[in-house]
Amino acid sequence: MLDGAIVEALKETVERSDPQHADNRNDVTQGIHGHLHNFASGGPGHHLWLNKFVPQLQSLATKYHVGNYVAIRGTNERIFESMPIYARLGMHILFYGREQVKLLEGNKRIESLLMEQSKREGQIYDSPESRSHIPSFIHTYNIKTNELLYPPESPAYKNFNDFFYRKLKPEARPVQNPDHEFCSAADCRLVVYPAVHDAQTFWIKGDEFTVPALLGLDKSDPLCKALEGGSLASFRLAPSDYHRFHSLADATVVGKPRDIPGQYFTVNPQAVNEKNLDVLSANKRSVLLLNHDATNKKIAFVAVGALLVGSIQWTVSPDSKVRRGDELGFFAYGGSTIVAILEPGMVEWDSDLVANSAPPKRGQLGIETMMKVGWSIGKAPKDKN
Repeated sequence: MLDGAIVEALKETVERSDPQHADNRNDVTQGIHGHLHNFASGGPGHHLWLNKFVPQLQSLATKYHVGNYVAIRGTNERIFESMPIYARLGMHILFYGREQVKLLEGNKRIESLLMEQSKREGQIYDSPESRSHIPSFIHTYNIKTNELLYPPESPAYKNFNDFFYRKLKPEARPVQNPDHEFCSAADCRLVVYPAVHDAQTFWIKGDEFTVPALLGLDKSDPLCKALEGGSLASFRLAPSDYHRFHSLADATVVGKPRDIPGQYFTVNPQAVNEKNLDVLSANKRSVLLLNHDATNKKIAFVAVGALLVGSIQWTVSPDSKVRRGDELGFFAYGGSTIVAILEPGMVEWDSDLVANSAPPKRGQLGIETMMKVGWSIGKAPKDKN
């Protein structure tokens, strides 16, 4: 059954992110931004208060994943990114024991818990008092303040969320690509696949994942048929990232975004790689349709919410023209993901990204590549206009 101690630990972690909590001390690591590797290592950052709820957490941190390796582009280097406490607790709620997955099939307690805590975190970070967390957040995640459009002390940030979806100076994210090619839609960890089937082989393991399920449409819908056999890119944003997302190509916005209600499951790779749960199609998400200028083909741009994500906001208008690198919208607090599906024949992904995403050895999973908005991700095939 659902582990009550883990549930209480998640609730307490969220509450300790409130600047008005007695033990917060304007330190983001005292709440949801604490990192679980401290438990595995027994380091000085050990959050002793968590032991009140989960005495075995240190052994769990040692036994289970506490982070992910990501590739650094242009090098042979792979770095380990530690998982924040809230993400590990969210993972544990979902996957503790093999019976736990069965509980997810319609388990309203889990769904309401994650929704309740996500909304509560949004309330905390929308409060004026949450501005006091900005300096600690900058220090914890080594945010480059020289890139900010407004300095950290600016009154433009009325609360922490305003800083979380901060704007950058225009020159901070230049677009690398020549005309009619493709760039990263976000500061993110990226995987790309020539076809959706490849993504299901190396990355998205949910047995119910399909393009119609992701888009919330019937498989007979013309858009689903147009995207059948198309290419896929998944841009995962961590809490430390710049959280505005941008167009990956020169395109025209088709109509209004379409919101799809859903859950608040974590989108950590270990959840996306889980065979028994399709978190991408289960979570709340919003779909924007783009018409690619060069090919007149469609791109489905899907913003997927996640655990502790407050909202998905769009900043583009229907029928507007966007260039590669132009802003489309932003996520309020939390880690999140964008999935882009392109019609067949539109893109040839950059070879280094394909190599990381789809390893040659059978049975291995892909690895994400660290990216910035505007970095090249692919080009139009040579035999296409």
